[in-house]
Parts: sequence; structure tokens; C-alpha cells
Amino acid sequence: MSDVQTVTVTADEADLRLDRWFKRHFPTVGHGLLEKWLRTGQVRVDGGRVKANHRLVAGQSVRVPPLPAESAPPPAAAPRPPVDPRDAQALRDAVLYRDADVIVLNKPAGLAVQGGTGMADRHLDAMLDALCFELPERPRLVHRLDKDTSGVLLLGRTAQAAAKLTAAFKSRAARKCYWALVVGVPNPRQGRIDAPLAKLGGKGIEKMGVDEEEGLRAVTYYRVVDSALKRAAWLELEPRTGRTHQLRAHCLLLGTPILGDGKYGGKEAMIEGIGLSRKLHLHARALRLPHPRTGAPLQVMAPLPSHVAASFEALGFNAGDAGAPFVAFDAE
Repeated sequence: MSDVQTVTVTADEADLRLDRWFKRHFPTVGHGLLEKWLRTGQVRVDGGRVKANHRLVAGQSVRVPPLPAESAPPPAAAPRPPVDPRDAQALRDAVLYRDADVIVLNKPAGLAVQGGTGMADRHLDAMLDALCFELPERPRLVHRLDKDTSGVLLLGRTAQAAAKLTAAFKSRAARKCYWALVVGVPNPRQGRIDAPLAKLGGKGIEKMGVDEEEGLRAVTYYRVVDSALKRAAWLELEPRTGRTHQLRAHCLLLGTPILGDGKYGGKEAMIEGIGLSRKLHLHARALRLPHPRTGAPLQVMAPLPSHVAASFEALGFNAGDAGAPFVAFDAE
């Protein structure tokens, strides 16, 4: 029999059920044996007992007991192709903060965080080798942003740091501030949206909508920082939950789709005639959470991408008018 193993969950395995994770890594371990290991506490995730349907999070550690002799080890992963030097330099130039435990990027709009069905090979997770710097291991994704959303993205540089950062997101100790340009002006100009979201449409359609019966709770705080008559508004948003496309669906619910969000707002998400970009105007402006090693507050802000900055200028908005992030919602 083999020895006890501790295996770290990778970014592309996030949200995978534990039993399916075992099937992927240890295909000869039957469901019955896995259930026995779970009942007796021989399989643990981050040191705790879980069930077979437990959803894994990137950076978590799975304890695997000694395998029966007939259980083959997981197949070796195929070597990753080298990162294009231009992509590697662009990623390094996008680093906003770096220490021995953490890297914070200003993710560009249009770059997918992870690959998927029908998605090109060019995505951030495939290029993380470019961000090893002085450490021997590649950093790990802790959370995700939509492909067309720009801004603050957090990476853990070690398995331990990634696990602690992931725990901060799960416990809501991490706070995220977004800026969005929307078509129209919300009424009231500041408030709280508490509307459960569920996936709409059939298989392969990633679009969310309000569903009071089947939806998962989704809470967003918002305020209008400035507006251009009744044509557009600059919103500061703080999601208190992390549902897929939460801010896009909630802004649509307000009757003010995010500028450039044709997927949710269709033609109503566009402003014609004044030269505004048709790209999505949603930017992860700031992130604040405890540092994984020291516990001290770590706050990082990302400057606007060029297409959003150009729209700010065209609409007469001044990025300095927002003040410090999170302050407007501290009392909420």
C-alpha cells in the first residue's frame, strides 16, 4: 500500500465535488471505499471531515489515505506549453502588489481567468508560470473575474497562502469594490439589492436571473457617485455574496444595465452618438482582506482600463470624486 498523501486542489478543480475529484485522480478507488474513508475520517479536506458531495475550493488540501496496491497513482500531467514572452511581460507589468505570499494583478478586460469548453487556450491560468518570480512554484488563483471585467485579481503564491485567502473569501472577510458605468440613473441613488440568482436557459448558457424559488441569495450594495443628466451613471458597488454575474444581473434589475453589457442589456446597454466604447464597463476597483501571513489589512486598488477611462472623460466623470473605497457601505 502507498503512503498517506496530501494533494492540493488546483484552480481548474474549483467547485468540483470531492467524489468526482477522487474519480479524476484515483479512478480505481470505488465509491464504496471512498464512503468508508469519509465515515472513518481517513479522507479530510483542510483537516476537516466532509461528505462525498463537498464542493472543493482552489488551494484546499485533501488528505488521501494509503491506497490499495491495485490503485494506480494519478497520471502525470502533460507539460504546460511555455508562456508567450509578450504575454509574460504584460502579466508582470500588470502586478499591483507582490510579497512572499500574495500577488495582486490588474487583470485586463478580455483575458479569461480560466479555460473552459469552447474557450481558447489563452487564459490567465495557463500563463501563471510567468508569475513565479523567485519562488519555485506557480501562484494559485484564489477567486475569479469575468473575462470582460477588468481589475483587482488575487493570487496565492503558496498552497498555505492560497488556502487562507480562499477562506477569507468564504467567510466574507474579503471585501470587493467595483466601479461600473450604467445606462440611466438608478432610483434611489443609493441602496441594497437582495435578489436571489439562478442560472437561466439550458445547458451551456451562462446567464443569471432573479429566481425567488431556486435562486441562491445575492446581496449587493450600490451608490451613484456621479451622473451625466439621465443618460448614464457611475456606480460604486460592493457585492456581499459572490454569485456568477451578480453585479451584471443586479444592475439590470435596477433598470440600468452596465454600459457595453449586451449579454444582459441588449441594445439598452449601449449609448450611441458620443463615441463610447461598446466593451463592458465593469471594473474591480479595490480589494481589502487580511494578509494570509500577518493578518494585517491588505488593500489594493486598480487604475481604470483605457476604455473605461476614456468613457469617464467623455461623460465628465472624475475618478478622484469617489473617495476611499468601502466607506460609503461601512455602516450597512
